[in-house]
Amino acid sequence: MNIADQIYSTDSANQDRAQAIRDNLRDAIVDRRLAPGTKLSEGEVGTLFDVSRTVARAALQMLSFEGLVRTERNRGAFVANPSPEEARQVFASRRLIEPGIAIAACGRVTSADIAAFRAQLDEEGRFIAERGPTARRSEIKASGDFHLLLASVAGNAILQRFMEELVARSSLVIALYGRSGVSACGHSEHTEIVGALESSDCERASQLMLHHIDHIEADLDLRVRAGPALKEALNF
Repeated sequence: MNIADQIYSTDSANQDRAQAIRDNLRDAIVDRRLAPGTKLSEGEVGTLFDVSRTVARAALQMLSFEGLVRTERNRGAFVANPSPEEARQVFASRRLIEPGIAIAACGRVTSADIAAFRAQLDEEGRFIAERGPTARRSEIKASGDFHLLLASVAGNAILQRFMEELVARSSLVIALYGRSGVSACGHSEHTEIVGALESSDCERASQLMLHHIDHIEADLDLRVRAGPALKEALNF
């Protein structure tokens, strides 16, 4: 292996490490183990994952591009802390996009897709029936995964990437402003949407999705909830 190959190999390995750290931190943010406003020190992230500050910084930059982390000059990186106006914009965006995604998915859905939706609903239901913070976090994530599955069935890769960001940002908003202690994303409403998809009632699927998003937003208030520190949230 020549010098150029060694440099490329090192860069590739560091990029893989940064991506893995990004995935870990993203999961902790999305399922609300890391609360909005939590400081994400490059040094602490590097120590926890046994990587250099450069690799840790790259991971945090990835999250910053997604809007999940904000960086402040001379202060560092923090889990994004969306304002009430930003929260309204997130759900306004979802109201514009998701009813159309529901119609697109309805036109493409197969029996295998319906089976996948039913399995997703079963997973949601299982977590809802369980107790404790771990089950609650899992239920929140499963609820978000329903919307990502719908976007996948719709068959538009660009919209699917938009939805990944919107679902992640919605999780932050719910973490900060949600009234209820469980996911505001209603399991029964998901069931109704799947029923509309299965019966090829595309207009009803779209209307149900719009109502569903309105219901999620209606559960929000302005109370801030504290969360665990970075080390505890990542179970180190």
